[in-house]
Amino acid sequence: MTAGQGSAGNVIAALASLFIPGLGQLVQGRLLAAILFFAGAGLVWFISIGTLGWIMHLWSALNAALWRPR
Repeated sequence: MTAGQGSAGNVIAALASLFIPGLGQLVQGRLLAAILFFAGAGLVWFISIGTLGWIMHLWSALNAALWRPR
């Protein structure tokens, strides 16, 4: 789907993951990574009582933006 790091597909995936962690990975076709980021973000939001969840949003977005298919 994407040509590699910095491509339009990765930018769209990163923006999607910024709003909903794991959505960008799902757009890229990485189902396991999407589930892990989504569940991890929910867990971090719950454990930190809503204060540290933004870290998972940023991590998910960076992961989607920097991903390169093999």
